[in-house]
Amino acid sequence: MNTTKKTNNSVNKVFKFGGASAASIERIQKLPGILRSYSEDNILVVISAMGKTTNALEKVVEAFYGGHREEALQLFQQVKDSHLTTAKYLLVSNYLAAEAQLKDFFTEVEWLLHDKPVRDYDYYYDQVVCVGELLSTSIISAYLAESGIDNQWVDVRDIFRTDDNFRDAAIDWAFTQSRVQTEVLPLFNETRLVITQGFIGSTSENESTTLGREGSDYTAAVFANMLDAESQTIWKDVEGVMNADPKEFPDAQLIGELGYDEVIEMAYYGAQVIHPKTIKPLQNKGIPLYVKCFLNPALPGTVINSHTAKGLPPIIVLKQGQVLVHLHSKDFSFVGEKGTAALYQLFEELRIKPNLMQSGAVSLQVCLDDRADKIEKLALTAADLFDVQLEKGLTLLTIRHYNAEVLERLTAGKTAVLRQQTPETVQVLMR
Repeated sequence: MNTTKKTNNSVNKVFKFGGASAASIERIQKLPGILRSYSEDNILVVISAMGKTTNALEKVVEAFYGGHREEALQLFQQVKDSHLTTAKYLLVSNYLAAEAQLKDFFTEVEWLLHDKPVRDYDYYYDQVVCVGELLSTSIISAYLAESGIDNQWVDVRDIFRTDDNFRDAAIDWAFTQSRVQTEVLPLFNETRLVITQGFIGSTSENESTTLGREGSDYTAAVFANMLDAESQTIWKDVEGVMNADPKEFPDAQLIGELGYDEVIEMAYYGAQVIHPKTIKPLQNKGIPLYVKCFLNPALPGTVINSHTAKGLPPIIVLKQGQVLVHLHSKDFSFVGEKGTAALYQLFEELRIKPNLMQSGAVSLQVCLDDRADKIEKLALTAADLFDVQLEKGLTLLTIRHYNAEVLERLTAGKTAVLRQQTPETVQVLMR
């Protein structure tokens, strides 16, 4: 593989490996081969929690916060056992050192679980869930070293300073940039590979935080930006970015190249591709993002860059479980700016993102993900201003770069409840 060797301690590449790439012993064993093929590069590697670990840790938090301490400790014991088992399978000479590091992280959580919750749920969520990334990276760093791949493990909580908005913390860019310069860059004088965690950070009080949805991709993008990397690569268990979900559409096809703007549009409409907040730090410095398959690294994958890709196929996003909220003016006065502004204020307070919205003279129709708690709060509060009706069990189809044949095929036999169309994108809410 052609690589450009950099001098001093500059960084060529940032890699991110998601939970799927660390979901089994066999998958973790693929990592040394991938990294050896980039042996001339300085690489910062961001790794997520293994497999379903985050889900398992969420159950620990729920039990703890619900006052079920023993259940929480039992559930956490399962997480401990699975990681120690993985470490035993992968490690020989480095096992004892890795075990000691893992036990330090176990203690961090158990110390908290033996207490009683006195703070918000989100605070405890972050303190417990963050350990998933710390456990996975500890094991993988030790395994790579045992496989002859020298690397330096870093606790990203010592680097990423955030505010205390737990579960969706914002990064303090100036402080974090200074830490990257003083604590991370110098490590590349000693090694070509630095291993760290995605998704997590820390407040000025040394309380763990998480960065919200797709936080690991975002972590990698922030590092790529601050390190002026040549590129970022997200390694997934699919061949790249597809024009539709292959589970829903077996004939989905790979898209070889996409522009930053197109990816942001796709994510906006609900495609499970790359979160918009991941794109922004890369776009700001023109850093290309590659999406590649760790199961078959020889596949070309997808490149996302500043170019506008031409001749894209129809890009299809299907969202099930939608609810249409019908809002009608109580006194038949125009909805106008006042009613719409009040509604948007409600969206902001409830952290709701409308998927589709249509306005008439005396009515508004809003399509939302059917989150029972949020829909109920919205309906109750909006009832002060409007007559409210709900229609559930709908499906929202979005097609970018649509054509008549694809639109007809995907709406056949369905009843359109709401439809919006531009020359580029069509959306149909169907029952």
